[in-house]
Amino acid sequence: MTQKNSPLILGTEPLGKLLIQYAVPAIIAMTASSLYNIVDSVFIGHGVGALAISGLAITFPLMNLAAAFGSLVGVGASTLVAVKFGQKDYEGANKVLGNVLILNVLLGVLFTFVFLVFLDPVLYFFGASEQTIPYARDYMRIILYGNVVTHMYLGLNSVLRSSGFPKMAMYATLASVVINCALNPLFIFVFKWGIQGSAWATVISQVISLTGQLIHFSKPAQLLHFQRGIYRLRSGLVKEILAIGMSPFLMNLCSCLIVILINRGLKEHGGDFAIGAYGIVNRVAFLFVMIIMGFNQGMQPIAGYNFGARLYERVTGVTRLTMRLAVGVATLGFLMCQFAPSWIVRMFTSDVELIDTAVYGLRIVFAVFPVVGFQMVATNFFLSIGMSKKAIFLSLTRQMLFLVPCLIFLPPLFGALGVWVSIPIADLVAAIVTAFVLVNQFRQFKKT
Repeated sequence: MTQKNSPLILGTEPLGKLLIQYAVPAIIAMTASSLYNIVDSVFIGHGVGALAISGLAITFPLMNLAAAFGSLVGVGASTLVAVKFGQKDYEGANKVLGNVLILNVLLGVLFTFVFLVFLDPVLYFFGASEQTIPYARDYMRIILYGNVVTHMYLGLNSVLRSSGFPKMAMYATLASVVINCALNPLFIFVFKWGIQGSAWATVISQVISLTGQLIHFSKPAQLLHFQRGIYRLRSGLVKEILAIGMSPFLMNLCSCLIVILINRGLKEHGGDFAIGAYGIVNRVAFLFVMIIMGFNQGMQPIAGYNFGARLYERVTGVTRLTMRLAVGVATLGFLMCQFAPSWIVRMFTSDVELIDTAVYGLRIVFAVFPVVGFQMVATNFFLSIGMSKKAIFLSLTRQMLFLVPCLIFLPPLFGALGVWVSIPIADLVAAIVTAFVLVNQFRQFKKT
């Protein structure tokens, strides 16, 4: 490994320079990843139909659930690798890599088997109707076939980034996006595979990117690489990985529950097109959230290393810098969705009813969006330094303590409007709670 790529620079280089070095590739990768999902929706909306977008939205909870298990291993492992590099424990970091590989395979196979068996009942529970379930079933069945690949691809990409190769992690994501964008129109418009074509494009693109990651970690010259003796599951490492990864796991698990409640509420009070409208709103919000996650991923190895090295001023410094940038991105999303929502929605569909409903939802959901940037970075701060309990608490406050009650009690009173307004209400209250917890932690660092 060259000095430029050495993790040692995380404790010495200026924070702004490091954040740019680590965050820009992650932002490009995460933005590309969100565009990846947007491209799917755009091609499905124009190539298959408006109901197909609703069918795709039905699969979101299951996709979130799959992501939950992927992040349980990937995020936990990447944080642990960064901390072990900070402690100069390279042997321990390699054992983490081996355990990541085995855990992803085991969880991926189990997840695929369970949900292929119960796919239809699950989709109906998520809000599918007789009109939308054929689309949801056709798409999700193929995605589940490639679930093991998805878990390994996401997990190894997180480890790649934490081990000093943020650009390589970016290239892996970009390759997946470019291939997906090329295959989507080919499979949908030329081969006439419909929504299944979009699913196959996703799986094939991830297989190709995963191949590149496996080649990288197979090189003995790297500090972190596949080698004998690292593939046995070690209870201590597995517990640490799962403990740190529990926060994003619960976040995604809660997201699964949230989307189920939103879909079911919109189905009852607005019908299939309301679910499709939320699918569009979700994709747009996902774009800005993924950019913020890119900043978070750039911050994570910097904060983790410096926390392991007990350089607390650098930990708080990179957190504040990341927070300012994230709030700026969220504010841009707020402005775009308040002043040009129709232009955004028309990228996905030409159906007038779907456009009107999505524009309505977009304006409401993005009403207090700037605070989302702050809340996401604060949660990631605790995750990056291994304080998983606080990260879990902050994750749950927004989704379980605030959003779920709103989604249960407001729709019966206000109909579809009650579903839409629940989201910004929860965002605002959660941000206030997060601010108190973060300020308290910063004060503890100053005392130390």
